[in-house]
Amino acid sequence: MNPKSFFRKVDMTHGPIMRNVLLFAFPLIVGNILQYLYTTVDTLVIGTYCGTTSLAAVGTSAQPVEVLLCIFLGIGTGVSILVSQYTGANNWQKTHALTRTAVSFIWACGIPVGVLGFFAAPAILHFMQVPEDAAGPAITYTQIVFAGTLGNIGYNMNAGILRGIGNSTASLVFLIISCITNIILDLVFVAGLGMDVGGAALATSISMYVSWLASIFYIRKHSPELRLPFFTMHFSGDELKRILSIGLPIGLNNSLYSFGHIALQSLVNSQGSVFMAGHTVAGRITGMSNIAISGMSSAATTFSGQNYGAKNYDRLRQGYKRIPFFAGLITLLAALACMTIRMPVLYVFTQDAEVLMYADRNVTTILLCQWCFAVFNTILCIVNGVGLVRFTTLINLLMLWAVRIPSAYLIRTFFDGTWIMLCFPISFAFGMFSMIGYYAFSKEWKRIISKGHNDMQEGALTNKHSDKKNPLLFYNARKGEKTI
Repeated sequence: MNPKSFFRKVDMTHGPIMRNVLLFAFPLIVGNILQYLYTTVDTLVIGTYCGTTSLAAVGTSAQPVEVLLCIFLGIGTGVSILVSQYTGANNWQKTHALTRTAVSFIWACGIPVGVLGFFAAPAILHFMQVPEDAAGPAITYTQIVFAGTLGNIGYNMNAGILRGIGNSTASLVFLIISCITNIILDLVFVAGLGMDVGGAALATSISMYVSWLASIFYIRKHSPELRLPFFTMHFSGDELKRILSIGLPIGLNNSLYSFGHIALQSLVNSQGSVFMAGHTVAGRITGMSNIAISGMSSAATTFSGQNYGAKNYDRLRQGYKRIPFFAGLITLLAALACMTIRMPVLYVFTQDAEVLMYADRNVTTILLCQWCFAVFNTILCIVNGVGLVRFTTLINLLMLWAVRIPSAYLIRTFFDGTWIMLCFPISFAFGMFSMIGYYAFSKEWKRIISKGHNDMQEGALTNKHSDKKNPLLFYNARKGEKTI
């Protein structure tokens, strides 16, 4: 295989819509699966060579880091959206100003946040009421992971830039590099040198720096039009404002989602250890199904951004119907396939009959409604892709904090706590119908989509006059093309 063809960019502004979406989504799905498997291996290494206390320390330490980095992941998504819009418009001058500002932002935020997190780690973990026996390892792990903040933000920002120009395969390669580096260093530091959780954290931080540097060299060599610097502190005020106006709401939303999951987990924990075990085992299957939705959603964002930037409003109108439909259909078919093998898979993790019963109930409830989440999330990402993030952020927050968590409390209080997973289909349906309603009633969205109709009508009028010179040529306003 020609390496250049392997790393080819997907131009979302031309060609069959769903073929391009699936070509773009496939490497992201593979990368998500790889990351999912890597997490399992990482947990296995720590559990085998460090013990239960260290494993608990790592699990606890990951939460504050995740909440903070979610903000920067959202800002990286904002960069990706703007890059896709400028790429669609072939505006490389703005793209250069954007990438330069993004790199400046990485350095301006990465080092201070890393230093602040390093020194604040003991207070953060004390506030989280980490048990005394796990406090020492947890502080060590958190401090070292915070020291890797610069590499983490840098890698995710560059991955967003690559997705924006339509290159999802390179991001997969950098993720593979990160995972392999992390696993090797885990074995060296933890298994070989006996560095306990400090070795695991060091392996994680180093792997992120390696991926970040690899992405810089790749972009500078294979996408010179981006003119990506390694270091600069030259901000474009306009571009920084655009990045934050799109990325900050998404990032804050992601962080609030992380807090919401902690609140929901407390409801799960209140049902006892057997139910907790069933919920955890079920997550091994339902979590895998989210991986495909995530890939399709990222593809939807890039499709929307590129076509909006290129002013392909008619193509955007086609995509906002097809992509959610096929995302929902693919998710439903995959769910039905998983349903047929759910019990043998669940039996691999546990043979306890009561745990299996709760796990089966959880898997069945969530898998049969996840197509609603796929439709919701792809519509949300299409709307985000044109920069309209206010409504999507509001609906995302309402879906969790006003629907899912309250409905879970109501189910536990007035019905049966072991059925709290019903809060998921309720919230998924709310989100899906809210975004479909946005398509139907939003003046902002109608204004964007109507541009395609207006352009075709103007083209029809122009060609009506020009066609007098050539009576054989007429304009097909429905298809937007000229025919003989």
